[in-house]
Amino acid sequence: MRKGASFTICLALVFSLLAGCSKSNSTSNSAAATGEPAKGETQTAKDVKLTFFNTSAEANTVFEELFKTYHELNPNVTIELIPTPIGGAQLEKFQSLLASGNPATIANLDPGTILQYKDKFLDLESDKAKYEGLTKPGAIEGALLDGKFLGIPWTAQGYGLLYNKRAVEEAIGGAFDPATVKTRDDLEALFKKIEAGGTAPVMIHGADWSLGAHYLGLTYSLQSQKVDDNRKFVEELKNGKISLADNPQFTGLMDTFDLLKKYNARKSDPLVADYNKDSADFAKGASAFYFMGDWTWAVIGTLEGRDKEFGIIPLPISNNPDDFGNSQVAYSEPKLFAIDNSGSTPEQQEAAKAFIEWTLTSQQGQDAIITKMGLSMPYKDLKAKSSNVISDAVSSYVDQGKTVNIGVINYLPQDYWAKTGASMQKYLVGKIDRQGLAQEVQDYWKSYAGK
Repeated sequence: MRKGASFTICLALVFSLLAGCSKSNSTSNSAAATGEPAKGETQTAKDVKLTFFNTSAEANTVFEELFKTYHELNPNVTIELIPTPIGGAQLEKFQSLLASGNPATIANLDPGTILQYKDKFLDLESDKAKYEGLTKPGAIEGALLDGKFLGIPWTAQGYGLLYNKRAVEEAIGGAFDPATVKTRDDLEALFKKIEAGGTAPVMIHGADWSLGAHYLGLTYSLQSQKVDDNRKFVEELKNGKISLADNPQFTGLMDTFDLLKKYNARKSDPLVADYNKDSADFAKGASAFYFMGDWTWAVIGTLEGRDKEFGIIPLPISNNPDDFGNSQVAYSEPKLFAIDNSGSTPEQQEAAKAFIEWTLTSQQGQDAIITKMGLSMPYKDLKAKSSNVISDAVSSYVDQGKTVNIGVINYLPQDYWAKTGASMQKYLVGKIDRQGLAQEVQDYWKSYAGK
């Protein structure tokens, strides 16, 4: 997911407990805008401790550095990271915090998780207009969950077939034009040339989140360009009105998956699923292509001895170049910042709003997200320059309107990727056939009938 993502009121509100007047608030507003501490405020402001639950595990260190910077600017605010492992037990850990009555003040979560626990989060409607002014058109609309503004978008991510330009061109003995891959047959012809040139054509990351959310999850997003239509498709799956085995999007995706399996660099042990190793090996040319997203730059970007030029092509799902999906990359705002409303104090909530706004608008915050994490931000006034060439390649598709809106996943059950990802893992290693896979996935959705 990987499967993935991926990413308010002024700082004066941090100091809302002060007996100060509007002059004090004005000073704090200025501090929020500049990223500098307000003079004299730290002498009288009450200390506030925030906790930050992070599901973008690959960026744990960057967030911790950001918290330290913010604390230096605002000594009365301390932020503690609650980390989670990549892809593992994140939802369970979040649920345990809620159950213990000790929820994180700020949570960086998948939109679907926020929707599932919407009663636990602060309604940010009063801040929506401000963020509409800060973000690119459609960013806030895309973040709404059943019409409510419960989470603030901070990053936008895309995924598909990443390619290592040097590895491809050395294997085929010439220049590679990504526009030449329009169909599944085009992709297979390219894979054959790459293999003949002595390079593994593609890397499949065998984790359930990659297989269940990012790959199989395209089934639900490719039915239509409209999220509401895709939600109806899922409801029909739940009610047993659709046969996946007969669905052209599903069968097309799985025909392409069979191709990826055939040429997989990890086919001798496909379920090892070492994310850092897979990303690093691809970055150094162990495979020409990699089914993954631009978020992998958090690993690739820091590697010594890696290749320099990378790009992305859509995942072709048929042999008709005009079919939806063959010329589009998957794109979404995979993570949102949400603020707890079940156990946090008003002072913590206002401090959380101020920190989030500072993160998204300050030079320091944007440097952390864009430069260090290597992610894209759906914001207009960006002060940091991206080093993520994969993200830049995704942006070129976005600028042309060539994207698959995967927003339907926000409305799916939170275990969909783990449950169906396990079925995809069985298929990957040959424990079930295509019919068995379709049946297991359909059985999963039928278990949610009426829910």
